[in-house]
Amino acid sequence: MMNDWSAMPATYSDVLRRAMDSLFRTFENFSEGTFIVDADARVVWINKRYAARFGFSDPQQAIGRDCEAVIPNSLMREVVTTGKPILLDILETDREPLVVTRLPLKDEAGTTIGAVGFALFDEMKALTPLFSHYSRVRQELIATRQSLAQARRAKYTFASFVGSSAASLAVKRDARRAAQVESPVLLRGETGTGKELLAHAIHGASPRAGKPLVTVNVAAIPDTRLEVELFGAAAGAHTGADRNGCVGKFELADGGTLFLDEIGDMPIPLQGKLLRVLQDGEFEPPGSNRIMRADVRIIAATSADLGALVAAGRFRADLFYRLNVLTIDAPPLRERLSDVEALAYVILEDLAMQSHGGRHFQLQDDALQCLRSYAWPGNVRELRNTLERAVMLSDSERIDARVLARFIGPAQRAAAEQGTREVLAFRGSARVVATDEATSEATDKPTPSPSVQPWADAMAEFERRYLNEALRACGGHVAQTADKIGIGRATLYKKIAAYGIDV
Repeated sequence: MMNDWSAMPATYSDVLRRAMDSLFRTFENFSEGTFIVDADARVVWINKRYAARFGFSDPQQAIGRDCEAVIPNSLMREVVTTGKPILLDILETDREPLVVTRLPLKDEAGTTIGAVGFALFDEMKALTPLFSHYSRVRQELIATRQSLAQARRAKYTFASFVGSSAASLAVKRDARRAAQVESPVLLRGETGTGKELLAHAIHGASPRAGKPLVTVNVAAIPDTRLEVELFGAAAGAHTGADRNGCVGKFELADGGTLFLDEIGDMPIPLQGKLLRVLQDGEFEPPGSNRIMRADVRIIAATSADLGALVAAGRFRADLFYRLNVLTIDAPPLRERLSDVEALAYVILEDLAMQSHGGRHFQLQDDALQCLRSYAWPGNVRELRNTLERAVMLSDSERIDARVLARFIGPAQRAAAEQGTREVLAFRGSARVVATDEATSEATDKPTPSPSVQPWADAMAEFERRYLNEALRACGGHVAQTADKIGIGRATLYKKIAAYGIDV
C-alpha cells in the first residue's frame, strides 16, 4: 500500500525528496558505478566511471542501448520485469567481479517504470572474506560435480570379465548384444558371479555411456526408505527424507542407466511403481503432484529365482515379463573352472598394486590344482577373499597348496580328509586281497557299479553341508558367516530357508 503524503505538511515532502536525492548522490559518489534503465531495460543514465569501465569514453554513447549491450551479464531486465529488487549479487566481468545492488523504480500507482543499480566496488576489501568463501565454495562445487560424474561412469569393461571358457565367451557375447539395444536387461546368477561387472560393461559399451550409471542395491535399503531412494521426495513430504525434499536415483540417472541389484527383494507395492516407469517412462515423487519423465535404461540383477517368486506371489508377473526381455545368466565359477587360473592371477596383480608393495605372487602347480578342484560356492568373490588372505599370511611370493589349505572352507577340507581316508583304506584292502590267494576267486566276480548322483543334487548337498559347517564355525551368526564366506547376508538367509538349516 502506497503512503499518502498529501496530508503531511509541505516540509515533510521536501525532506523526503531531499533524503532520496541525498541517498542517491551518496551511492553515486561512493560506488564504482551507477546505472539507471527505463521500463524496457534501456539505459537512461550511467555515470562516467561505470561507462568507462565497459568501454564507453562518453556516457552518452550508452544512452538508449539495451542494458545487456552496455553491461554483459546484467540482470536489470529481470528487476524491471519482476518489480523485485536484487539486493546483493556478484556481477562477473572481464576484470574483477563486482558486488552490485539493483532496485526497481516505481511510480505513485506502484507500476515499475525502471530500475537503478549500484556497483559497490569500493567495498571489495571489506568483502574479501565473503569473496574468499564464495571462491572456495565454487571450487568445491566444481570438484564435487566432477567427482560425482566420475563415480557414475562405468568402472568395468567386457575385458574385466576374465575368462576364455565357452561359458564366459557366451556371456560376453550376449552382453555386447545387449549393450546395443534399449530394452531392459535381467542378469541372473549366484552372488559373486560378476553381475555388477556385467552391468557396468553393458552401460560402458552402450550409446548411454556418456551419461550417468547409478546403482541401487535393493536388498541393502530398508523397505520404508526404498521408494524415496528411487523416486525422490517433494519438500515437506512425510517420508523420512529431508524436509527440503531429495532427488531420487531415477532423476540422477536421467539419460543414462539405472542398475537395480537384487531386484527380487523389492516390495510388491513398489514393483507396481517400477512397472509404470518401465511402461510409461514417468513417475511421481512421494508427496508431490508432479509427474516426472524418466529417460532411463534399466539393468536388473538377481540371485533369486524370479519365476519361483512369481509362483509364490512374492513378485509381480507383469514386472517379471517386462524385465525378462534380455536375460543373461552369469555362470557360477564351478561351471568355468578352466578360468580359475587367469582369474587368480588378475586378482593377485590387483592385490599387489593395492597394498602389498608391488610383490608379485606366483601360484605353484599344487596350488592351482587345489583352486581348480574346489567348487567355489562363493564364486569369484570367494576366490578373491581366499587369495587375499593367502597373500597377507604368506611369507613367500610362492603360494602352494599348503598355504591355501586353511582358507578353502571347512566343508571342502572335511571332504578332502574323508577322500584321503577312503583312498588309504582302499589301498590297504587292495594289499590284503593281493596277498590272500584264498580270496582270488572273489576278485574275478564283477562288482556292482555304484549309483551316480545327479550333479545338481550333489552340488546342493555339498552346499548344504558347507553352509552348515560355516555357520557352526561362526557360532550360528548369519552376518558373520556371510562376511566370512563372501556372500550377501540376504542370499545366505535365502539358502538357509531353502535347505532348512537350523540356525
